[in-house]
Amino acid sequence: MSEKLVLCDCNGTQQIDGAALERATGLPCSRVFTALCTDQLGEAAKLIEGGACRIACQQERAVFEELAEETGAEPPSFVDIRDRAGWTDGKADTTPKMAALVADAGLVQPAARSLDVVSEGTCLVIGAGEAAMDAAARLAGHLAVTLLLPEGAALPLTRSHDMITGRLRKARGSLGRFEVVIDALRQLEPGGRGDFALGAPRDGGTSHCDLILDLSGGTPLFPAPHKRDGYLRADPGDALGVARAVFDASHMVGTFEKPIYVRLEESLCAHSRAGQTGCSNCLDICPTGAISPAGEHVAVDPLICAGCGACSALCPSGAISYDMPTPETLFRRMRLLAETYRNAGGGTPRLLVHDGDFGAEMISLSARYGRGLPADVIPMELETISGFGHAEMLAALASGFGAVDILLAPKTERDALERETALATAMLGAEHVRLLDLNDPDALSDALYGGKADTLCAPVLPLGGRRDVARLALRALRPDTDAPVPLPAGAPYGAVLVDTDKCTLCLSCAGLCPSGALGDNPDKPQLRFQEDACLQCGLCATICPEQAIALVPQMDLSDAALSQRVLHEEEPYPCIECGKEFGVRSTIERIVERLEGKHPMFAESAQGRMIRMCDDCRVRAQFHEQDNPFAMGPRPRVRTTDDYLN
Repeated sequence: MSEKLVLCDCNGTQQIDGAALERATGLPCSRVFTALCTDQLGEAAKLIEGGACRIACQQERAVFEELAEETGAEPPSFVDIRDRAGWTDGKADTTPKMAALVADAGLVQPAARSLDVVSEGTCLVIGAGEAAMDAAARLAGHLAVTLLLPEGAALPLTRSHDMITGRLRKARGSLGRFEVVIDALRQLEPGGRGDFALGAPRDGGTSHCDLILDLSGGTPLFPAPHKRDGYLRADPGDALGVARAVFDASHMVGTFEKPIYVRLEESLCAHSRAGQTGCSNCLDICPTGAISPAGEHVAVDPLICAGCGACSALCPSGAISYDMPTPETLFRRMRLLAETYRNAGGGTPRLLVHDGDFGAEMISLSARYGRGLPADVIPMELETISGFGHAEMLAALASGFGAVDILLAPKTERDALERETALATAMLGAEHVRLLDLNDPDALSDALYGGKADTLCAPVLPLGGRRDVARLALRALRPDTDAPVPLPAGAPYGAVLVDTDKCTLCLSCAGLCPSGALGDNPDKPQLRFQEDACLQCGLCATICPEQAIALVPQMDLSDAALSQRVLHEEEPYPCIECGKEFGVRSTIERIVERLEGKHPMFAESAQGRMIRMCDDCRVRAQFHEQDNPFAMGPRPRVRTTDDYLN
């Protein structure tokens, strides 16, 4: 049985056409209530008891969930059509936008992967002064606390927790598995009168703990410290901040569910080959240090990964893909939003991408106290927006949106977004994609009301990986483009140029190419190239001994990019004995010129001839020489039983 859409106009502050929504979404709709969360709460109880329903209100979600619990019914689902659509300036029809939001809320999301993290409550408190000592004393009743004081610090006369002194040299790990290394470590010796004594100092003391409370006021122990689970840090001079950190630490005991944000396909990774480094985008962009080299590919520590998604946006091969949601789910969401909006009678919508904290609050405040969002701007909330890359931007435009705006939050990782936006604008133009760095709800409304978008192309169905979708979308958006589209340096698409005067066709580039864009011809000396497979990782240029390769970032939308073409070829050299073609003519002739009659090994004409022979003929020629290195004398006689008896 399908869900029933429960509607409320929130004390008459928005216009809702229930019949139109029912036609657009295919969901049966209730009558439009006015005060469902207060005066008409009894009606809400009947609807919840009557079966699956979706309530078009997010503000009073807790009220309706509590009502479902009291009645023993299944909790309803929710969708916000008030802040994001109903409360808007002007008299534009918001029904298409409401229908799109309702359809998006009903889209089934794949289950997120996760793993369990266990914290037994072993806590290391770092700092000096009253703040650290007081925090350690307060936590001692909840956690197994060790207080690390600097060298020479006076020890408080308490045995409610352990105390040590020393210098913290290194720390690594995350919640439930921190490892610290301490130099000049001195442990407390509690016996005797007077102040506590300390043992002899020693370097390299290693210990493990479940969480760290850093009240030292110095440099953070980890990059992006606010993203490291189990690492709590506060300014010792900020009493409120210290109290908040102590409170959070006291609740970090038990088993926690850690989402696995990204998926890694090691075989697609273009990090390195044969000890040569190629792509390092994810290593350079990761704010937490969760990604590290692991041979020819990289490794992602899921316990350190904070899920910003920047690595997936910049990965040229798709080896790292975001999993909350997957790219396929995101493409499907954008297509559903645009398609439902059009089918409900709307024109060309614009997409506003935002996060669930700062962005959602900005939209809510703008709607409650200002003009709200325009009727043609459809907000799409994501767990994180840093992973919204050029492929997603192009897919949105090719799905029917006329423009894409991305609302930045103060804590958004911006490097990847700025690079991906620059790439998208290089492909299509700067007027279709914008980054909105605003912190005023009224400024957000002003920025959106000032624009209007036109349909760029007939909607296409985004299928395949991110590279496939980017190419498909750009072909739809730029159907008349014949020449390759130039792209900024570092783009994951492009061509390889070979200086044929330098290239010796050693094919080391083809042997190391991680994507198979460069290849050889087993029948003749040829270097082949398929542009749509090229990742621009630079391994070929790095490994080329003649420095004959250059990269050209571009996007060739023609069908020629999908097939192999010859970058360099030469005539093969025929063996002077059997005629078999076995090498590159120019290379063999160059070797003959430099070695025959000059090098001691090839001083005689018979030896010089071997350079011009194939492998088989060279072995036969050596075998019949007087100083044959394979000669071993006559074969010894076989011994028999009679030999041993005699």
